[in-house]
Amino acid sequence: MTRGQRQTGGQNLFDPGDNLESEYARDALISWFHLLYSGKLEAVSLDHFQEMTGLKLESPEGGLAENLPTIQRWLNRILALPIAMQNGIFDEYLALIETRVEAAREAGTLDLGVETIAVTDFTIAEDILLRKDEISGATTHLLTLDTERPLKPMRYQRLIKIYDLKDPSIHPLRNARSGGIALSVPTRRMITDDGKTIQRRRLVRPLKSANWTLEALAESYWEPVDLRTFEKCWRDEQKAAAAETARDRVHLVTGLLLPVWDKLPGDYIRVTRIATGDGRSVIGREVSELDLPDLSRAFGLDLEQQVQPDKIANLVMQNGKSLSLQSYDALTAKRSLVNGSQRLELAGFSAERLEWYKSKGCFTEIIRYRTRLFVPVNDAANILQKLAA
Repeated sequence: MTRGQRQTGGQNLFDPGDNLESEYARDALISWFHLLYSGKLEAVSLDHFQEMTGLKLESPEGGLAENLPTIQRWLNRILALPIAMQNGIFDEYLALIETRVEAAREAGTLDLGVETIAVTDFTIAEDILLRKDEISGATTHLLTLDTERPLKPMRYQRLIKIYDLKDPSIHPLRNARSGGIALSVPTRRMITDDGKTIQRRRLVRPLKSANWTLEALAESYWEPVDLRTFEKCWRDEQKAAAAETARDRVHLVTGLLLPVWDKLPGDYIRVTRIATGDGRSVIGREVSELDLPDLSRAFGLDLEQQVQPDKIANLVMQNGKSLSLQSYDALTAKRSLVNGSQRLELAGFSAERLEWYKSKGCFTEIIRYRTRLFVPVNDAANILQKLAA
């Protein structure tokens, strides 16, 4: 667990879509061959590609061959093509990879390798022994860590070094509802398996960035803003964020992991290192608080299995799993994609109690002729506690 790590999650050096050895890249190549055979690619035709590369992709009986070229062989042949054609092929191929990476990111299953989280300090709130090996005496522990880390917003000076704000393809935006600020910049398009092209923009914000489709962006509250207002709002957000400290609780299974690996719950594997500037670190397989009940049953432990209302919002938004919230109605808190952004939605509410929910801080929106109930994410912990009181 300490060697051969990719560090893509913690270091932000590479985008997962740039890794041509990943499962997403291999799957995208298969789709690329199918789209090439169907004539749905713009960069090159099937006959021209076969003639220039010497690769035979069609079987004698018709259709694509069963044994298609590996990605290494495909890349070697691509590099012999004219530069303009290489660029066109790679643009479409990377768009196919991006489609898969975005789907995995939305589902919360994107493999980031070993992710290093730099913190200013961490304390071990709880240390539970899960297993002790009878022969070697090696142990496996469930550690509950309370971490503190400063927020590190992108400074405005760095932003203008990276992006030319006078470029007509770059648009300063402000959200009419939240007042948040963002810089809309071009980003890689996506191509679906049926050849449909989805154009997108990347919204760069002081603390995070996200890709939006043009359709979702057009339906959102993001509006153009002048450069002077943009700079002032960015600096204000930057200053406010820099003064804050993020406090998180992390559950890690550490120690001898191989004998218990198949007992650890979770839809996907996330290995995390928590590290401080003075050299202290802890590495282990991360377990979501949502999965603690399953872990408890697997090891015969008596762990608290009731998620507190003030923690529900964070867990739902981070993991994408729905959680129950008992109020006057039996509510379900879930993450929903609306207008290109993730919202915290409450399902199962009674229509006659809508005004009461609104009085507690919720808001409604009519989408496709149906009233839906949402909780503002920035104050969700406080509102959910009021609803459960």
